[in-house]
Amino acid sequence: MTDTSPAPASPLRLSTVILPHRRWLEGARDAWVRAEDLGFHTAYTYDHLSWRVPFRDGPWFGAVPTLTAAAGVTERLRLGTLVTSPNFRHPVTLAKELISLDDISGGRITLGIGAGGTGFDASALAHSEQEAWTPRERADRFAEFVPLLDRLLTEDTVSYDGTFYSAGGAQNVPGCVQRPRLPFAVAATGPRGLKLAARHGQAWVTTGDPKLYEAGTPEESIQAIRGQIEKLTAACDAIGRDVAELDKILLTGFTPDRGRPLESVDAFVDFAGRHRELGFTELVLHWPIPDTAFAADQKVFEQIALEAPAQLR
Repeated sequence: MTDTSPAPASPLRLSTVILPHRRWLEGARDAWVRAEDLGFHTAYTYDHLSWRVPFRDGPWFGAVPTLTAAAGVTERLRLGTLVTSPNFRHPVTLAKELISLDDISGGRITLGIGAGGTGFDASALAHSEQEAWTPRERADRFAEFVPLLDRLLTEDTVSYDGTFYSAGGAQNVPGCVQRPRLPFAVAATGPRGLKLAARHGQAWVTTGDPKLYEAGTPEESIQAIRGQIEKLTAACDAIGRDVAELDKILLTGFTPDRGRPLESVDAFVDFAGRHRELGFTELVLHWPIPDTAFAADQKVFEQIALEAPAQLR
């Protein structure tokens, strides 16, 4: 029987996500360096070809080159994607890039990975008359993508013939610096994605319940996330895995609270404490971007990074 009682409070890490919308020498580099100075555990970036308004028609840079550059100007900060998806990635080429990036960074890479969605760059590689993948097809592709990528990052040579992906003697010597491979943080809320997180993930990622973003309440959001964790627990139970083995990551900014937790240190500590009680081990804050949904006072944001961890111990 699945235990649905609240998880005990656990140490909570603070991380950030830096969107790749600025030129490297015109502010982007400084943000990554500052993220390390502020003591963030990990700095992630979105892995897209383009993203929603107001970024849709403006500058947007590639995730892997950005993370490679970030690895060169930081020493302790973990780096990662949040998230990569099959929308425009192939497991064989992605594995080669990840092994290279893990080597360049000295083993500081986490792969946030999800099934992807519609819109933005979801059909960037499609023919003009091709329809977007249905939710079922995205789930089917994801279910094949993750296990194959797992093999590619842990085996020297992989051959595979699947429905969507193939590998013909793909070689990945010497493999990852991190052993047996770099960690996967699997973003999922549906049953098939949660099974992948349970089997292949070192962490699980959620943004909360998107249906509550516009009209929900913070209390409803907590209840919805609790339900997601119960389902993750059941998926782990089904394969004999302890759900406590998975880190639990909340990408903030998409719950009904929106930007309110970043209004003050006290507001953030209250928000973080309520989510830590659910079992989260990591909260990810968007680096402030003026005139967007991620707008926040930079000074308050940095104060939260510097002061909140001590209050959450």
